[in-house]
Amino acid sequence: MQVLTESPALDNAMVEPSNWGNEAWLHEQFRWLRENEPLKYLRPEGYEPFWNVTRYADVKTIEGNKELFINDPRPTLSATFVTDLMQQLSGRKHLVRSLVQMDDPDHMRYRRLTQAWFMGSNLRKLQSRVDELADFYINRMAEFDGRCDFVKDVAIWFPLRVIMSIFGVPEKDEPLMLKLTQELFGSTDPDVTRSFELGDFMDVVLDFERYFADLTASRRAKPTDDLASLIANAEIDGNQLPQHETNGYYMIIATAGHDTTSSSTAGGLLALIENPEQMAKLRSDPDQYLPTAIDEMIRWVSPVRHFMRTATADTEVGGQTIKAGESAILWYPSANRDATVFEDPFAFRVDRKDAKQLAFGFGAHVCLGQHLARMEMTALYRALLARIDHIELDGEPRYTQSTFVGGLKSLPIRYRLK
Repeated sequence: MQVLTESPALDNAMVEPSNWGNEAWLHEQFRWLRENEPLKYLRPEGYEPFWNVTRYADVKTIEGNKELFINDPRPTLSATFVTDLMQQLSGRKHLVRSLVQMDDPDHMRYRRLTQAWFMGSNLRKLQSRVDELADFYINRMAEFDGRCDFVKDVAIWFPLRVIMSIFGVPEKDEPLMLKLTQELFGSTDPDVTRSFELGDFMDVVLDFERYFADLTASRRAKPTDDLASLIANAEIDGNQLPQHETNGYYMIIATAGHDTTSSSTAGGLLALIENPEQMAKLRSDPDQYLPTAIDEMIRWVSPVRHFMRTATADTEVGGQTIKAGESAILWYPSANRDATVFEDPFAFRVDRKDAKQLAFGFGAHVCLGQHLARMEMTALYRALLARIDHIELDGEPRYTQSTFVGGLKSLPIRYRLK
């Protein structure tokens, strides 16, 4: 497998979405980079330059200093002409403004509004419903006569139903939410994009906003006990949230709240199929191994592939000087395969306990929904292990062509239920 070591070939290859459909190729590039140029300054054509951060320690250092490394103005990777044109057409600095685009003081004030929904006591209230839905979607596998696409028939629908139940979106609207999420996160993938026209991508955001504007009006007129009502009626400094920020809040929950979980769930099953000794170990004692197995699946997949930070002052990271105003891209799939942190990082182990994976991020911006994601995956795998007698691949797994958020988009399986 060819490993690219020289610019501009490496620089351009790392930002090419089609390369992200080839996990083996990507991990080889990251392995070489970690060992040889862990912080490399890249200048891909059509993009503002950035530092390419590939090691666990460096990602953690940058994420752990929210004053020195901020999200705004460049929270994710985007071609220069795309950013400029979207700002010109929308009249906004950011087409979407959610927690991802915010720094303090806004970030913490907005984050606190929903933090309790995704923690301890509130999650315990959801456990029985999550378990019920997990049983439903695993039992539904019986309808497919022993063959299905686990991504398209199971993995995407279960976390979608959970988060939409919390959110207050009716079940009849879930296909729309799924379609818009895939078009948003998969805008560079030929199988799920609405089109490769920038105007159509902006229309995806507008479709989200129209839906959520109606939801806001409904919940302000008649509040209920769902999360949409909390956001619609929330106040900061005595004022309701601006519509742009309200829409952004809805969008980050409605999209990241299920897409990343479905990717980790499907990728975890593929890893178990490809490592039958690990499947056997997990099945031998689910109570013992599920907690570590779920975190290993999340490490293995790392569905959020990157975020970016911009330095507010000159500083040194990993022996390199990053100047004020320069941006750094944090590659989570690379950090989570770092051999200086994870023993035998390319081995999938359901009992791995050697380090804390960084797929949920670290520091002030750590994922709000991480505990819910673990709860959902645990429930689904507990139900799956109880029903499955045999499972194997039934075709070629395929991955999303996206540098931002992705994972398996197809996992054909053949199975026998008990």
